[in-house]
Amino acid sequence: MVYEITERTTTADGQVMLFPETEINMYWTSLGVSDEEVIGLYHDHAVCEQYHSEIKTDMGIERLPSGKFETNALILKLTMIAYNILRIIGTAAMKGNDMPVRHSTIKRRRLRTVIDNLILIAGHLTDHARRLRMSLGHCNGWICTFVRVAGLF
Repeated sequence: MVYEITERTTTADGQVMLFPETEINMYWTSLGVSDEEVIGLYHDHAVCEQYHSEIKTDMGIERLPSGKFETNALILKLTMIAYNILRIIGTAAMKGNDMPVRHSTIKRRRLRTVIDNLILIAGHLTDHARRLRMSLGHCNGWICTFVRVAGLF
């Protein structure tokens, strides 16, 4: 059993409390690691919840489409492949300096952002003089990132 005790004397906005607030968390575990590692593992569980949320909401897999186990297994495997491809595209997009970033502290992009900004980018194909050309809009801030990431594949 691992205990984590936190005592707060100020609120989040800096107001000093008249009486301190004490929070006690207990973790029951059979892991053979130190107390600090157990607490760190528990605090990191929100990261896993973020990935589950992305698969469910961003990729539209809240409910599986069939009552057949084999069909749902196939859908989950295809979802896993699509998720990994989108994650690779998002990671490749983060490596360049040409991406429009709102915050400098961003370490990764959600799948919905990758889909909206890099996959659903507007463009049109033109067939002229036996050549097929793809034209992209010039006012989109993600064009440079799209061209760079598309060149990697």
